[in-house]
Amino acid sequence: MASSREHLVEVFRRTATEIVEREFPNLTESTVISELGIDSLGMLEIIGSMERELKVALPDESLTGIQTVADLVSTVEKRQKLAAEGLA
Repeated sequence: MASSREHLVEVFRRTATEIVEREFPNLTESTVISELGIDSLGMLEIIGSMERELKVALPDESLTGIQTVADLVSTVEKRQKLAAEGLA
């Protein structure tokens, strides 16, 4: 089942907070991920955790070009849609 965009933003916020042990109170869809101070290893951990929680696979190539939280949320939504249609 697909999640709402608000839910996906909240999953990202919660996951990022757990992994980098820092709060992100002002995080929105327009937040640029690189400005959060999360390194690439941290992002890999966040993506992996989100994949497990949301039961969705995010192939590396689908993550290319992601700049903002909205980009990541859109990618997750696309993968959830493909999975629901049996294509992922």
